[in-house]
Amino acid sequence: MIPALALALSACVSPQAPRSSPPSAPRPAVQSPAPAPSAASVAVRQHFERVQTELLAMGLLRSDGGGRDTPFNDRQLAENFIRIALYDEYARGPNGPVQRQTESRLRRWEQPVRVALRFGPGVSATSRATDTARIRSYLARLSRLTGHPITLADQSANFTIHIVNEDERRALGPVIQQSLPGLTSGEVAGITQMPLSTYCLVYAMSDGDSGRYTRAVAVIRAEHPDLLRLSCMHEEIAQGLGLANDSPRARPSIFNDDEEFALLTGQDELMLRMLYSPELRPGMTEAEARPIIQSLAKRLIGGES
Repeated sequence: MIPALALALSACVSPQAPRSSPPSAPRPAVQSPAPAPSAASVAVRQHFERVQTELLAMGLLRSDGGGRDTPFNDRQLAENFIRIALYDEYARGPNGPVQRQTESRLRRWEQPVRVALRFGPGVSATSRATDTARIRSYLARLSRLTGHPITLADQSANFTIHIVNEDERRALGPVIQQSLPGLTSGEVAGITQMPLSTYCLVYAMSDGDSGRYTRAVAVIRAEHPDLLRLSCMHEEIAQGLGLANDSPRARPSIFNDDEEFALLTGQDELMLRMLYSPELRPGMTEAEARPIIQSLAKRLIGGES
């Protein structure tokens, strides 16, 4: 019998319209120059360069992790965790995902997370090297926070990150269907026809209501300028670990579509520690998990281990 699949989609979506597969073989030592981008890809790159400039001009995309202007207490930490880890941002529909807050169960990885990077041919060798180094460092940080093995993998990957330009993403359908055969045609189209309002996204799948993630696929636009690109890496990888939702009340946090913070914050780190606490287990409902979450939050804010 084929097990039922539960799907969690997380996407970094613009809060408003801007004003203006199988493992690959080892990379060769010398790569051919990346092909020239198409007019569509150039237009997307210019669009997101304007978006980043405007967000920075508004004091957004902070990379300081939060400070005295963003205090939170144990009650807020617990409530933010419940909203982000035990609710979904999207519900599945016949024509693809529908943005609607839906109660879910606690989800996380029980097996080691093995992350593979898949770059489109249009991504330069320099960008590949930079992205690989950044993701490798970030995965090590996430592994330390969660106490869970999370590494880059050349083989047997179960979490694939595609960094592709506009044309490469449009042709990604067969690869996505092979990686996540449980996706509907509408969900695949949501990736290949990703609107400009969506910066990046991740799908993570678990067997039925077990809450145990078995595989995930993230898609990041190669056209993003430096900070938006890094922001997508931080958010989609962390959401693919089980913090699947966003909340307008979470501050400081990257799990908030207001774009105030670009990179993982101090509160986000605490939520990741909570998510992978042995006191919680995959598949828990809010009612089951709430008293444990409240206890964890009090101990973390109080400085206890």
